[in-house]
Amino acid sequence: MRTSVIVCADRSLIAVRALDLLVDGLRMAIRLRGQAHLALTGGSSAAALFEQLCSDARSDRVDWARVHVWQGDERFVPWTDPDSNWAAARRHWLEHADGPHIPASQLHPIPVDQAIAEGRDAAWAAEQYAAELDRLLPGVDDTPALDVVLLGVGGDAHILSTFPGTAPITEDRRSVMPVAAPTHIEPHVARVTLTPRLLRAAGLIIVMVPGAAKAGVMTECFGAVRDPERWPAQLAIRPNAVWLLDADNAPMP
Repeated sequence: MRTSVIVCADRSLIAVRALDLLVDGLRMAIRLRGQAHLALTGGSSAAALFEQLCSDARSDRVDWARVHVWQGDERFVPWTDPDSNWAAARRHWLEHADGPHIPASQLHPIPVDQAIAEGRDAAWAAEQYAAELDRLLPGVDDTPALDVVLLGVGGDAHILSTFPGTAPITEDRRSVMPVAAPTHIEPHVARVTLTPRLLRAAGLIIVMVPGAAKAGVMTECFGAVRDPERWPAQLAIRPNAVWLLDADNAPMP
């Protein structure tokens, strides 16, 4: 399946190109429907993009009051925990002094904080989030349609919290699922994740992969063998995706 791949000189330029794509994708959605829906990722690639969003004047081209912000996945920890993706997004972008002015009603964290406070589990948080997606997002073929989805890729080729050999890889009905705590990658806590089926309906997927440590994974993902059970990131090799790699990890032609 064809996809767009851009090789950047280094990780800082990945964030610059991601910002360009993000701004264009959100502006297009706002022009078409009057609002835009963005799903965030976590990890180091997200942190670099958040910094770019706060420091680069191009982010001011987006009417952030018309943007809804969602999560691609979350660790089952309270927002006070340093492993919380939502806490990082708030700290580094959403509540930063130079961050966007988005109405609180348009911020949609996965309700793990509420679930933990009420003694509920990750499955409950997944069900609540799926219902919220269905209620607020336009649909394409019965699938909630996000306008822009940000993704990183883990050292084991996972995207979202869809790890190798796990149920979300082949899930074709649910939009959100709980995921048991991985034993092979930190932090070893349960997760709640959007399922890769949502990528089919997304307007634009931006996959950010910085660093030489991902070189082997990129070689496998873009190799001749397609096996998402081993390399879930292959599910993001799609016509509606742009992969931003750097010179240290881009596969040789």
